[in-house]
Amino acid sequence: MRALAIDFETANEQRSSPCSVGLAWIEDGAVIRVEERLVRPRDMRFSRFNIAVHGIRPADVEDAAEFPEVMEEFEADLSDTLVIAHNASFDMSVLRASYQLYGVTCPDIDYVCTLKMAKVVWRELASHRLNEVSRHIDFSFKHHNAAEDAHACGEVALAAARKLNVSSLRDLPIKLEMTTGRLHAGGYTPCSVKPATRTARKS
Repeated sequence: MRALAIDFETANEQRSSPCSVGLAWIEDGAVIRVEERLVRPRDMRFSRFNIAVHGIRPADVEDAAEFPEVMEEFEADLSDTLVIAHNASFDMSVLRASYQLYGVTCPDIDYVCTLKMAKVVWRELASHRLNEVSRHIDFSFKHHNAAEDAHACGEVALAAARKLNVSSLRDLPIKLEMTTGRLHAGGYTPCSVKPATRTARKS
């Protein structure tokens, strides 16, 4: 049951402005390692709104490495296992935009979205935001801290696997009739849920 949860915080409205990345490694039914790295955005432009959300300021990342150097440490893991993210379209777009900004080839990444997953597994919830789903599964964390968000995402995936009696996280999309997303140098295929599955689950 190996997987890698990832979460980005950005400095401004541009997806190519990550200022923090959190990762959580999942193995044998548990989150076994959690890491956070601060990232120095190329233009160092921070918006007040983003600072209010995550609390990271320009002074915090002045001595941090920029995106390519930070992500180089994790690229082997990203390519080697299933990547999960809550609202994965955001985090995958940060990866794509940032690799493009620096002219670096994006690694091949298979990914699934725990937000889409949660909407099927816990359809009774009024909200499927990460904090709400985490509360439902009794996991406490500090929201909008990249490392803690990644950890929470991992716990959501594990809880879904337990609820559906799935032994491998790679089997979760199959069980839920989800299409696994794929990020690669030539573009991407989004993670999606078949419309028929949504209808069947609501009935």
